[in-house]
Amino acid sequence: MAQATLTIDPAFTIGPVRRRTFGSFVEHLGRCVYEGIYEPGHPTADEDGFRGDVIELVKELGISTVRYPGGNFVSGYRWEDGVGPVEDRPKRLDLAWHSTEPNTVGLDEFMAWARKADVEPMMAVNLGTRGVAEALEVLEYANIAGGTARSDQRRANGAEEPYGIRMWCLGNEMDGPWQTGHKTAAEYGRLAAETARAMRQIQPDLELVACGSSSAFMPTFGSWEHTVLTETYELVDYVSAHVYYCEGDNDLGSFLASAVNMDHFIESVVATADAVRAAGKHTKRIHISFDEWNVWDQKRVESYIPSPTGDDWPIAPPLLEDHYTVADAVVVGNLLISLLRHTDRVHSASQAQLVNVIAPIMTQQGGGIWKQTIFHPFAQASSLAKGAVLRTLVDTPTYETAVHGTAGLVDAVATWDSESGELVVFAVNRAQDEATELAVDVRMAGLELVEATSYSHSDHTWQASPEDDTTVLPVANESARTTADGRVTLSLPAISWNVVRLRRA
Repeated sequence: MAQATLTIDPAFTIGPVRRRTFGSFVEHLGRCVYEGIYEPGHPTADEDGFRGDVIELVKELGISTVRYPGGNFVSGYRWEDGVGPVEDRPKRLDLAWHSTEPNTVGLDEFMAWARKADVEPMMAVNLGTRGVAEALEVLEYANIAGGTARSDQRRANGAEEPYGIRMWCLGNEMDGPWQTGHKTAAEYGRLAAETARAMRQIQPDLELVACGSSSAFMPTFGSWEHTVLTETYELVDYVSAHVYYCEGDNDLGSFLASAVNMDHFIESVVATADAVRAAGKHTKRIHISFDEWNVWDQKRVESYIPSPTGDDWPIAPPLLEDHYTVADAVVVGNLLISLLRHTDRVHSASQAQLVNVIAPIMTQQGGGIWKQTIFHPFAQASSLAKGAVLRTLVDTPTYETAVHGTAGLVDAVATWDSESGELVVFAVNRAQDEATELAVDVRMAGLELVEATSYSHSDHTWQASPEDDTTVLPVANESARTTADGRVTLSLPAISWNVVRLRRA
C-alpha cells in the first residue's frame, strides 16, 4: 500500500477561511430558475412561488453567495424587464441559450429568494449590449434608499428598504466570441473602467469584479488580464476566473489531477495581476473572484441535451443537466482544496450552477428533489472549514498524467479554528486501484481524533438518481486511529474524498 504523510502546524497559516469561497451561481439558463428555485404550484412552494425543498437543500449545502443573473445570459439582459407587475413584463429572446425569457423572476424576486435562502447576492451587470447608464440605473434601483426615479420605482414595487448589494460583476466572459457583445481586451477594459468609476460615484465602497479570461485555454489568456487590469486596477477589487473540467478521452488519471491545473491557473492570474501592480506602482492588490468552476462534461450521452435551434425558442428547456459520478465528486472536493489553499488571493468563488444545470441539486417538475454526488464534498467543506487555512506539507507518492504532468496520489489542505479548538483535514486519494495509507502529523499536542469520514465507491462511475441518492454517502472511516507518537493514521480508499476532524482536548 502506498503511504503519504501530512505535516501540519497551526502556527503557519495562509489566510482566513472565507465564507465567500462557498458560493454558487444562479443563471437564467435551462431549468435553474424556472422549475429550479421557482415553481409555483409545487407542493413545497411558498406564497412567492419558491420551492421550499430547494431552499432547505441550499441551506444544507452551505451556500454563502449566489452570483446572478448570469453568465452568458446577462450579456443580452434588460434588467428592467424583470421588475414591476409580472403581467406587464415583456417576454424576450435569450440569444445566449436560444430560449424565451418570460421575466417572471427578476431582481426583486431573486432578492426575496436570497433572503429566504440566507445567501449574499452577487450581481452582474450587462456590459455586452449595454453599458454605463444601465449599470447606474440598476445600482440606483437596488441600493439607493429613495427619492430618485429608480429607487422610488423599487419602493413602489414593494421593496421599501434598499437591497444593499455589495458585490457586482462588470459583465461576463467578454473575451468569448460566443458572448453577445464580445469585445477586445482594450474595448472591455475601457468600458469596465468607465462603469466602475461611475458606480463608485454612487457608492464608493462597492466590491467590483472585472472580467478575466473565460478560460485559461483561451488564446488571449494572460494578455487579456494584463490589458484589462491596466485599465481598471485602481477601480476594481477582483478579477474573475472561470474553469470547468471533464474526464475527456477516458483519461481518468488526468481528470483526478484537475486541481493541479487549477493551482497553476490561480498562480498565473495572480502573477499577471501582480505584474500590473508593479508596473503601475499600485499599493493595493487585486484578488480573484473564481466565480465559475465545476466539473462539466458535455459529451456524456445521458447528460448532453442539444440546445434549441431555428424557430424553437422554448421557456426553460432542460439544458446542461449533467449527471455526476463518484469520481466527479472527488474532483470537486479536490478543487475546493485548491481554492482553500489559495485563500490569500482567492477571496470569492461560485460553483456553477446551483440547481438542475451542472448542479449539486436536481429537481423534478411537480415532484421530488435529489442530491448529486458533488453535493457531499461541498457541504462538508462549507460546514467544517472554519478559522484559518494552514500551510499543509504533503509528502506523497506521485504518478504521471498525460495532461497535467506529475501529480501526487494524495492532495490535502487543513483548517484550524482557534475558537473551537478544531483542526480539520480535507484530503483526496487519486489512486485508482488501491487505498493509500495516510499519516497526519500535527505539530500541536493535545488534539484528539473526533471523526474521520470517506466518500468513495467500488464503482467510481456510480451516479445518484431520483430513485437513489443515498447509496453513496460520506461514511465513518473505521481505520482512523491515533498512534503512540500522537499522529493520526487512516487508510484512504481509492478515488476518495476524506475528512478528518481533530479537536483540542
